[in-house]
Amino acid sequence: MFNRKDFDLELKKLDVFAQAGYHLAIHIRFSSPLMHLQTYNPAWVKRYTENGYVLRDPIVAWAFASKGATRWSNTPIPDPFGILKESQRFGLKYGVTVSTGPLSSRTVANVARSDREHTDDEILEIERIVQTMHEMVEPTTELTKAQIAALKLLADGDRQAAAAAKLGISESALKLRLSSARERLMARTTAEAIQRAKEYKLI
Repeated sequence: MFNRKDFDLELKKLDVFAQAGYHLAIHIRFSSPLMHLQTYNPAWVKRYTENGYVLRDPIVAWAFASKGATRWSNTPIPDPFGILKESQRFGLKYGVTVSTGPLSSRTVANVARSDREHTDDEILEIERIVQTMHEMVEPTTELTKAQIAALKLLADGDRQAAAAAKLGISESALKLRLSSARERLMARTTAEAIQRAKEYKLI
């Protein structure tokens, strides 16, 4: 079961190496991460998002083509659109990207500084932290029979009132089952929980 307190302790360790912020996408599945955290300059986040840079970002391309860690200054990483150069104007002058996990559930972390490159030892520690968080966030692939029944009815098209009636429980009880299922699957919405339950062949 996911332990938020332990996870936050790992995040604090990552902060030490992210003087200019970090971007963390954990267990990216179907192009959407189970957990997404970032502390970059908001002005850069706004520019990056508005211009759709994720589709052209050389670091993103590297992270899905490779596993391990690399400095952004690594010369083999081509940047034809100058995104890395532009990010420097927002304080992201030096950075490290860590990519771990299978392609179907990849975790990618970008850790930035404005003052200097990360040392080899720092990169090893960043890799360890990211790997730990990747393992901590792994969602459960088990649900109770009650949770499965509730999700299955909604997946089949029933509204909550109808699903509750079929299960012989109150609508409030149904909502509690759905809430606990979302928590176990680390889903933000019931629709997302249904999708993940299907992915894990639970319904």
